[in-house]
Amino acid sequence: MLIGYARVSTHDQNLDLQQDALKEVGCERVIIDTISGAASARPGLTQLKDILRAGDTLVVWRLDRLGRSLKDLIAWVGWLEERKIGLRSLHEAIDTTTPAGKLMGWMAPAPIGVAMRHNADVDICLQEEPPNASYHNRP
Repeated sequence: MLIGYARVSTHDQNLDLQQDALKEVGCERVIIDTISGAASARPGLTQLKDILRAGDTLVVWRLDRLGRSLKDLIAWVGWLEERKIGLRSLHEAIDTTTPAGKLMGWMAPAPIGVAMRHNADVDICLQEEPPNASYHNRP
């Protein structure tokens, strides 16, 4: 069974893009959190651990929806792998249910780290003001 997980940090943010993408790939259920990714206790993640079973696949829109740090993501990949649950990230095109994706499970830190770094770089580029604006505006 494909089970999706979507998260936004605040009630002002919209889940539609994530939910639509998860349903489009065939997720039968979508678990939602509206809480900061930095929060250690997320009710949706607790619910996922209760409902995911061997043979299921957890689908996320982007890896940063599941964990905000490389350490968090590696822990999740390990937890899922121990229970024979697949992981699929739509944005990063990672799918541990495929032969290439299974290889990724053996080398999890490398591709996940690259994907997390790429997402962080994209997020910085999308901000209105660069993080070091004073540096960039020097004469």
